[in-house]
Amino acid sequence: MSRVWITRPLPDTVVAAARALDAEIVVRRETLPLTAEELRAALRDFDVVLPTLGDQFSAQVFADVPVPRCTLLANFGVGYNHIDLAAAAVAGVQVTNTPGAVTDATADIGVMLMLMSARRAGEGERMVRSDAWPGWHPTQMLGLHMSGKTVGIVGMGRIGQAIAQRCHFGFGMAVRYFNRSPKELPFAATRVEDLNALAASVDFLVAAVPGGGATRHIINAEVLRAMQSYAHLINISRGDVVEEAALIAALEAGQIGGAGLDVYEHEPAVPDALRALDNVTLLPHLGTAALEVRTDMGLMAVDNVAAFLAGQTLPNPV
Repeated sequence: MSRVWITRPLPDTVVAAARALDAEIVVRRETLPLTAEELRAALRDFDVVLPTLGDQFSAQVFADVPVPRCTLLANFGVGYNHIDLAAAAVAGVQVTNTPGAVTDATADIGVMLMLMSARRAGEGERMVRSDAWPGWHPTQMLGLHMSGKTVGIVGMGRIGQAIAQRCHFGFGMAVRYFNRSPKELPFAATRVEDLNALAASVDFLVAAVPGGGATRHIINAEVLRAMQSYAHLINISRGDVVEEAALIAALEAGQIGGAGLDVYEHEPAVPDALRALDNVTLLPHLGTAALEVRTDMGLMAVDNVAAFLAGQTLPNPV
């Protein structure tokens, strides 16, 4: 019988669906990422592993287990930059993910961060909680009105399009985007081929690109310098898409209006300098943190496992 390892606790419905498979299901109870030894044991001792963000299946891990028993990593999540795909392919390990299930929830968080950053919601809540609110007056905590502004989307994939759609139809915003290729969209949107030019022309710059070497620090000091002094940066993609040190410097200098972050370059570590700033909204990677969304993600991962065990075509290969 095939052995399947689920590397983190998942919603009960997902675990029940996995246990209904014709396989031995082992659920790891630890919520932290796999340790170095566990990563190697995953490849060595199981036929299928259902990993997630933080489980770093690097080239070195694959090199240390050159003939793995595991032949499928059914990733829980759409992002898979924690898995070295080239090394996995050489080792004969297939990789799947969970696209689609995360789109709306992540887009919702993106728009929420835009509003929170522009309207200084986090700063205002801290004021109320600390009993420092003196009462309403006409010039208190003035922020940026979001309706009718211009949003720039960096990465017009599923999530980028969902954010743009919400901005266009919900807030009457003009949409511009930076993407490798033009997109056919059901609303007006202008493709800008130079990222600095996009940054200079929008009120909100939203990072929605996949993680990985090609996008690491795509939002860097140069891009931040190009932004308007009142503009806001939002990141709901991967932490290392933004050069965190450059962002801290820009925020400390008042070079941009503010930022809203759901992800961090060295997650879960968040620099003290970032946490000390009032002009940044910080969330603990809440992008897909809704029970029905995490359940849908898990069931999609289980569907990939089921297809693999049955010798069928994988629904979501990467």
